[in-house]
Amino acid sequence: MSLQAQREAMVEGHLLARGIRDEAVLDAMSKVPREAFLPDDMVEFAYRDSPLPIAEGQTISQPYIVAVMAEALRLVPSDRVLEIGTGSGYAAAVLSRVASDVYTIERHAALAEGAHQALEALGYDNVHVRHGDGTRGWLEQAPFDAIVVAAGGPSVPPTLREQLAIGGRLVMPVGSTPRLQELVRVTRTGENEYRRERLGGVQFVPLIGAEGWSKREGGVVLADGTRRGAPAATQLIRDAAEPFPDIEEVELGPLLDRIGTARVVLLGEATHGTSEFYQMRARITRELVERFGFTIVAVEADWPDAARVDHYVRQTPFSSGGEKAFTRFPVWMWRNQEVEDFVEWLRDHNERINEPESRVGFYGLDLYSLNSSIEAVLQYLQQVDPAAARIARERYGCLSPWQTDPATYGRAVLTGRFRACEDEVVGMLRDLLARHLEYASADGDRFLDAIQNARLVASAEQYYRVMYYGSVESWNLRDRHMFDTLNLILRFRGPDARAVVWEHNSHVGNAAATEMGARGEYNVGQLCREALGPDAFLVGFGTDHGTVAAASDWGGRMEIKEIRPAHAGSYERLCHDSGVEAFMLHLREPNREELLDELLPPRLERAIGVIYRPETELASHYFQAVLPRQFDEYVWFDETTAVRSPGLASTVGIPEMYPFGV
Repeated sequence: MSLQAQREAMVEGHLLARGIRDEAVLDAMSKVPREAFLPDDMVEFAYRDSPLPIAEGQTISQPYIVAVMAEALRLVPSDRVLEIGTGSGYAAAVLSRVASDVYTIERHAALAEGAHQALEALGYDNVHVRHGDGTRGWLEQAPFDAIVVAAGGPSVPPTLREQLAIGGRLVMPVGSTPRLQELVRVTRTGENEYRRERLGGVQFVPLIGAEGWSKREGGVVLADGTRRGAPAATQLIRDAAEPFPDIEEVELGPLLDRIGTARVVLLGEATHGTSEFYQMRARITRELVERFGFTIVAVEADWPDAARVDHYVRQTPFSSGGEKAFTRFPVWMWRNQEVEDFVEWLRDHNERINEPESRVGFYGLDLYSLNSSIEAVLQYLQQVDPAAARIARERYGCLSPWQTDPATYGRAVLTGRFRACEDEVVGMLRDLLARHLEYASADGDRFLDAIQNARLVASAEQYYRVMYYGSVESWNLRDRHMFDTLNLILRFRGPDARAVVWEHNSHVGNAAATEMGARGEYNVGQLCREALGPDAFLVGFGTDHGTVAAASDWGGRMEIKEIRPAHAGSYERLCHDSGVEAFMLHLREPNREELLDELLPPRLERAIGVIYRPETELASHYFQAVLPRQFDEYVWFDETTAVRSPGLASTVGIPEMYPFGV
């Protein structure tokens, strides 16, 4: 897809679809080439709806946020605009297509010069760039009809308020900490009168300057002189950490005490291919099962595949699908020795429990297995209600051309080549729900399996359709589906049921404490926190270096890759610099309040999924987060190793590892 086509898709999928309606702003963003304001190695990510790194350790704002702030200014063509925080010049370029003149100030000389050159090369001669302290404004050109501040400050600088014209609007992130803010619009209504409006939560880099935050030796200094810096944070991590020498020997009593009566414990991972993460999750889960009576293990895996494991560990009748478990990419995520060891333990544990309803179940929360789920629903209905099966087969026939390549279905719906199947799929789900009382009394477990597969098909149909509108909608749909599935399982297992969840950090950490929240994304962890409060306990995992099992592209071969040492501006670097090889760190109520003070300023955090591209690691695998608000507990392994996958050479021809495979 050409860059122009990507630009148009960005406007359609990330701006219009999310409520941006100002035609002048939309037109400007469809014309300004974002790639012209990025380093060469970032051009391929130009129209991703996320902030991207530029020089001087700064970032270019995500397109959606640029549009939100531009729209909030309520510009007309005659307006003169002051921008604080030029960065690479992209937002100034957008504003220049809407307003008469843009005056923009950047505190980094190299960025100011680079922005000037980029704007000049594009012929945007109504943008005027200055190097200096933006919190002092640009007195010679005041007053301004609009002022926009692309960094978060403790309050609106008085100087900037004074440089607003009567009727002028100022839009800026404001908050009591350097990166936790809300977007506000201040309108000057009189000589000494201002009206303030709240526009929603955001996360921006700190506004550094005489009337913002000040910066000394790499640490942010607040008005009371308190220094926020890496050395202090590293020492506090070292002091507060609970080190352990070996996963099997770690004393988990303190962690279990902190978990207490929580109904859902969410265990993350910083990668999908690290042995230590799987082993530690297994160890914690065994303790939760044996000591606290947890009966649900819910994982980031497809429902039909996990149902095969559940059948094996609980020794129950099985009706879901006809293929072997976990044969879809990325097979190593669940077909590995660490998972097999845990599954065998779970089966042994359940064999010691006489009551089948008290045995620990293994459930998949994800929605990718469109084909397998349709097959499972049809097989179930064929056995219990052949007439319903015939109706379902006709309805699901709508999806059949793309059952093995469901992403293609999304393209077809959007281009009008094929009608959407939502009515048919939801109708099938409705029919299954109507038969609940009829089927469930004598066939409870199998009904749960079939009803979840029907839900999965309905959600997957929507997922593969909206993924072409933009990442936010598809991400939210997927995590909402996983959260709803978790709730379904909890209700099915009874009011006293307790669940442990295995998913990536990006799903189990509270998204509201990361840049995901600023993009409008939520996740399972946030939904659990909102629904359960302290009865949801969120555990994150991290590492500095080692090896990981991952692919270079979706559907590609598994490779054992070297993990680069953590970025200097990351939480991972703080943990590495503590010098403690492996530890647990309590964050909800740490034994030293100073630890929270030092960790609250947002930093980078690394996330490696099934794809790892170390050559573009900063852009591809780091995001901004506030660790103590994201997790209740953090588990650290300084050096880690790839999951063990005996005989696993590629994504095809996998030897049968699991006795529960068919």
